[in-house]
Amino acid sequence: MNAPLSPHPDLEAARRVLATESEALAALAAALDDRFARAVALLAGATGRVVVSGMGKSGHVARKIAATLASTGTPALFVHPAEASHGDLGMIVPGDAVLALSNSGETPELADLVQHSRRFGLPLVGITGRAESALARAADVALVLPDVPEACPMGLAPTTSTTMQMALGDALAVALLTRRGFTAADFRVFHPGGRLGMRLRRVRELMHTGEEMPLAPPETRMDAAIVAMTAKRFGVLGIVGGSGRLVGVITDGDLRRALDADGGAALLARSAGEVMTRTPRTVAPDQLAAEALRMMNERAITVLFVVDGDGRPVGILHVHDLLRAGVA
Repeated sequence: MNAPLSPHPDLEAARRVLATESEALAALAAALDDRFARAVALLAGATGRVVVSGMGKSGHVARKIAATLASTGTPALFVHPAEASHGDLGMIVPGDAVLALSNSGETPELADLVQHSRRFGLPLVGITGRAESALARAADVALVLPDVPEACPMGLAPTTSTTMQMALGDALAVALLTRRGFTAADFRVFHPGGRLGMRLRRVRELMHTGEEMPLAPPETRMDAAIVAMTAKRFGVLGIVGGSGRLVGVITDGDLRRALDADGGAALLARSAGEVMTRTPRTVAPDQLAAEALRMMNERAITVLFVVDGDGRPVGILHVHDLLRAGVA
């Protein structure tokens, strides 16, 4: 019997890194305390922007944090600490708050930026790995990372520490957007392009309206109903009562079931109100297109009528409209 093959060394290394960083994130979550809440309050209170800064690998993380903050409703920008010392401090003005990243807490390039924040009384939040570092002592709030090993086997390359920095930045951004009541509609304002922007489009932007809607009253004979249904090419007919409300729909499936039960001639003599499916699933014009797609998938349907607050049809949405718009 052949012995089982041992895992490839590359896989072993990868799993070791992921396990180490996963444990570090768990330690970070357990270590959070009221300092995190104070940091969120300081950043939320800024009337200007959150200026995020860091050097080296911390600088790359800082750029990402600034981008995440800006895209979730917290005005933010990245300032390179070395450039700050050569004129870019002028970008940091009263009303701003500073979020500085340094694992050692002793990064010399940050010194001028930290001093600038102290000189003008700007709130300073530090993310560092050392509680007694210069950055931690200078900060109004110091978020200290747990003392855990780097995933690098030599313990030198920033790996676990930068993962914790990134995750802590995400936590700050999400806490801030939650505090502000940031909604999907707000999110779309900052993400108009790409697949994400498409998924955040509203039903009203994609629906067909007016004469494009296949509608008929309940007393319509089925021979005429089928003609109206076929002419609009949605594979469905909306049945509208005297109040203008949508009271039912007739789908291809309804026609097949009625044919099986009544036969062709009998079906054609019946009224649309007798054949329709009552209380159809509908969607509101201001719902997200992605929500409409989810409803279609859950119900295994391809068309939804769009109704206003009184239940009157104002549009119709086909799954092909969602596919063409890049929502799916």
